[in-house]
Parts: sequence; structure tokens; C-alpha cells
Amino acid sequence: MPELFIGLMSGTSLDGVDAVLADFGAPRPKLLAHHHRPFEIALRHELLVLNQEGHDELRLAALAANTLSREYAICVQALLDAARVESGAVAAVGAHGQTVRHRPDIGYTIQIVNGALLAELTGIDVVCDFRSRDVAAGGHGAPLAPAFHQAAFASRDAHRVIVNIGGIANLTDLPVNGTVSGFDCGPGNLLLDAWAQQHLHQLFDRNGAWAHSGCVLPELLGKLRAHEFFRRVPPKSTGRETFNVEWLESLLPKNAAPADVQATLLALTAGAIADAVEMFCAGACEVYLCGGGARNAALVKLLTEQMKDRKVAATDALGINAEHVEALAFAWLARRRLRGEPGNLPKVTDAHGPRVLGAIYRK
Repeated sequence: MPELFIGLMSGTSLDGVDAVLADFGAPRPKLLAHHHRPFEIALRHELLVLNQEGHDELRLAALAANTLSREYAICVQALLDAARVESGAVAAVGAHGQTVRHRPDIGYTIQIVNGALLAELTGIDVVCDFRSRDVAAGGHGAPLAPAFHQAAFASRDAHRVIVNIGGIANLTDLPVNGTVSGFDCGPGNLLLDAWAQQHLHQLFDRNGAWAHSGCVLPELLGKLRAHEFFRRVPPKSTGRETFNVEWLESLLPKNAAPADVQATLLALTAGAIADAVEMFCAGACEVYLCGGGARNAALVKLLTEQMKDRKVAATDALGINAEHVEALAFAWLARRRLRGEPGNLPKVTDAHGPRVLGAIYRK
């Protein structure tokens, strides 16, 4: 019997909304429709501003949450139209919201979205605010995708690692026998995109072509890799509070060529992922990539070279498009919420125990 859920994800990269309509009525989720809606420049700016302290933050956050919720509602309608499904057939929308602050070290994480408005606009039950319960239980509230990765990608025959390369890169270790673990590795696309926007005036460096044209700056790479985050032992999570352009610029050598800086940032992302797999996923033989970074040809090439003893491929090879995995994860988490089932993995987030995640806004 069909169990239809919608997942909406807008991540740290601030590129837009990824939306999926999925049927969880079978052992493996079946994708019925997908849609990507880029953010308008004005909304991207509003969301980026909210990542830093500023004037009149409460009003600005409320207005941005309303705008984002309207964008989410447009995505929901696009999915329903594409699949020719009525809203009444959908059990719930899982809406991640937009992370604007992530400080589990002092007890909070904020993903802005107006769940009540989204329920009103779509006529569908909405589940949102997934991360705060895990933080309340002493966890990082991130990453949350590993529980879905376990359900969708675990194998009885091969030790796999799933690497999500969004704004932040995170991984899930799926041993054949043993406990699932996962954590944030460091910056994914966040710095690469920000540097490309600043110097190319483009949203991102397509296929890593600009980075490929530059040369890695060893001294700069060493300074970037010296950040204490990379020395922390998991569980751990991070965000724009830690890795941002201001931090990068504080370490830049004089007269560094922008393309060389981009090449160095690519090396930073690839090295952080490869090191994390090597140090904390002993015995893994397969690494599957998802998120926007899985489509960066230069990054994939570098990862493949650095993990030469392991198979490296996109999650497409396992039946789920790499760009749909995170949105599917939040559709799955919404289903878990309605069923009263835990959505976190305490080994991953360091929470005191399993918790049912998310707040429900009825239609």
C-alpha cells in the first residue's frame, strides 16, 4: 500500500530547495517526483545575513522563514503536479528548514521555517524542527542522515561508507557487522562555492574546472588543515560558524591567485573526507558519494585518487540519485515521526539515547 511523503531540503550551500515525493510502502523508497528550485538572490542574501549577529534579527528571521516556507510550498505543488498526485494522498511533508545558527556546544541549533504557514499553504501535515530534540538530549543534532543511510544503503556483503558533500561534508560508516557511526568531516562545497561567487560571480565552480586550472598552495593548505576541528574525535558537527570566508581570508598569503586558492580549497575538502574515511572507517571497501559535491568532477577525481584502494562512486549506483538523498532522508524522518519511531543514532550525534524527532503541524 502506498505511503507517500515529501522531503524538502535546503542546505548550508544556500543554493536552493531540493524536493522529492517518495513512496515508502515498499522495502526500498520509490522516488515518484523531484524538483529543484534555486533561491532568488535576495533570499540567499537574507539567509546568509542571518548566519551572523546583526540588528533586528528576530524580525528578519521571521520574515525569511515565511519567504522560505512559500518557496517550499511552490516546490510541493511542483511535485504534486509532476506526479499527478492530490495533496490529500500525502501523509506528511518533512521540511528541514534553513540552518542559520548551529551551536550545540551551548545547547541550541536553529533551522528557520514556518511549519504552520507551510501546512496552511499545502493542506498537508508538516514535520519540521528535526534537530532540536537531539540537541536537548545532549547531542549535536547532526548529522541526521546516517539513520536513513543505514536503512537505504547498508549491505550484508560489503563495508560501505556514504559521504554526503553538501555545504558541509559528512559521512556514515556502514560496517557489515558492527555499529553504524557518522560525523561531519569539515567543509564540503561551502568554501568552494563562496570563493567562486566572490571571484567568478557564479554560484559554484561547475565540475571544479576553475579549481582544476589552479595549483595547490601547500602553505595555505597546511594552515587550513591545522584547524582544531580536524583533530577532534567524533561525534562532531560543524557549520558556517566555524568554516567561512572570513576565516579563509585571515590565512591567505599575499597576492595568492584566486584559482590557486580554489585548488587549495578543493584539496582541503577532498583531504578531510579521505582522512576521515581512513581514520574512522577501517576496513571500508566501498565509498558512495551524494549531495551536490558528487557532481564535481574534479573533486570526485581527487577523492578517487586519495582513496585508491576503495571503490568510489555516486549513490546512483545503489539506485538513489546523489542529489536526492538528503531530501529523501527528511521525507523518511517525517515518516518516522508520524510512526513515533526514533530518528537519530546516538552513536552519531552523541545524544543520551534514541529520540523521536520533529514537531508536527497539522493541516
